[in-house]
Amino acid sequence: MRKIKTALCCLAAYFFLVSGFTGVLAQTPKPKRINRAIELLEQGQPIYYAGSHSGTTGSFEQGKKDAQTWADYISYDMEHAPFDVAGLAEYMKGLAAGGPTKSGHRTPAVIVNVPVNGTDEATVRANAWMFSQVLATGVHGIMLTHADTPGAIRAFVEAVRLPIHKQGFDKGINEGRRGVHGAPTAAQIWGISQDEYLDKADAWPLNPDGELLLGVKLEDKYALANAEENLKVPGIGFAEWGPGDMALSLGIRGSGSVAERDPKMVAARARVFASCKANKIFFLNSMNAGNVIEMIKEGVMVGPASQQAAEIGRKYTNRQMPW
Repeated sequence: MRKIKTALCCLAAYFFLVSGFTGVLAQTPKPKRINRAIELLEQGQPIYYAGSHSGTTGSFEQGKKDAQTWADYISYDMEHAPFDVAGLAEYMKGLAAGGPTKSGHRTPAVIVNVPVNGTDEATVRANAWMFSQVLATGVHGIMLTHADTPGAIRAFVEAVRLPIHKQGFDKGINEGRRGVHGAPTAAQIWGISQDEYLDKADAWPLNPDGELLLGVKLEDKYALANAEENLKVPGIGFAEWGPGDMALSLGIRGSGSVAERDPKMVAARARVFASCKANKIFFLNSMNAGNVIEMIKEGVMVGPASQQAAEIGRKYTNRQMPW
């Protein structure tokens, strides 16, 4: 009898463990995309990012630590910080090792500020090798700084795209110029085959199935003068007005809210924002705990924010995706 009771107890414990394990599996989120930032934007949810212009420590250990970040994406700065592709590659490997995220994604999205100024088309084409090297590490997007002219932005989009993708050809975009040999390493970070990577490594929302989020900084008087035409170029997902550099370009001293209240700055922000709306491009603006709800109401969908500000914003928009 004791043996029977013992066996029944063991069997009950087994079924308890199995049912509990099944429950955990059922609760594990199943992402619809590789790029968490794109998935949220498709749901109409604002996205909040972390990162510093002083740079990110490019190491495996830092990536593993950042894998559980509260942010929807990590802004990895290589514009003012060193252009260290080897460090970025190690960081991406660390993110993959430290994942998945609470939302079930393999890694947080990573968007890199590449030190290529979009002053003109020739400059972008001459420096397109930087985009190729950064994308080969498995990042999920790139920001073009000082995006001054439509030609420069067009060259940027073409440099990032693989030639197998044809969307946008009827809107002035030519064949993609990115080579294939960075795909194997990037595919490993994304956790997919090389063939799947080739299909998915394209600019969203131009390609609805694309997983790369491209942004531009209209952050000086030259970009401002071309704002409307700049943002007509297909392939761009979001844009910002870069108040720090915009203020200097417009001859305005001071920082933060003091500079941003200058009438020329107010007009610059309004022009870039209006151009974003006209071309269905998401607008980036800084947010904080005191103004995040106001920003969301205004239509801001992307922004650097603190964890506190992100929490407030997510609750306001009734976000369902775990963070």
